[in-house]
Amino acid sequence: MIRRPHAPTRLAKPFRRAALAALAAVVALALAGPAAAQDLRLTGLGGEQLRGGDLAQGTTIVVVWASWSPRGRDVVPRVNALAGRWGRQARVITVNFQEDRPTVERFLAGKGLSVPVFLDADGAFSKRYAVTNLPGLVVIQNGETAYNSKLPDDPNAVLGEILR
Repeated sequence: MIRRPHAPTRLAKPFRRAALAALAAVVALALAGPAAAQDLRLTGLGGEQLRGGDLAQGTTIVVVWASWSPRGRDVVPRVNALAGRWGRQARVITVNFQEDRPTVERFLAGKGLSVPVFLDADGAFSKRYAVTNLPGLVVIQNGETAYNSKLPDDPNAVLGEILR
């Protein structure tokens, strides 16, 4: 009996294309990682701009929040305490998650937040830094994520370890 090599079926070619497309997507994401951070651009309530390059040097403590989050109701005193404790060692900012400017301004009115607020209207910052809990705490050191999780009840313990 003569054995012939197995001839590819019609399904093999589409699967091969899908596998190559998936591989290309993974490689593109890996290559775009640093570029995506550089392309990041958020506008602050005061008109200032936060760009990915701003996060590439030094340490930045970011609290990501939304006014509708029940745990975000006390974000102002918590962030002000962080700024008072760590503001000499790191830049402290907040990023509002997908709310419009008037909503954020109403929420903050009269509360005396002492750090800049940047608007993540399309969620690009939150996606880039994989923020899954609000309020979230992200610590970025020289462009690299040093910490990313929910804002702990005692963030000083976490920050003390990172900012020694």
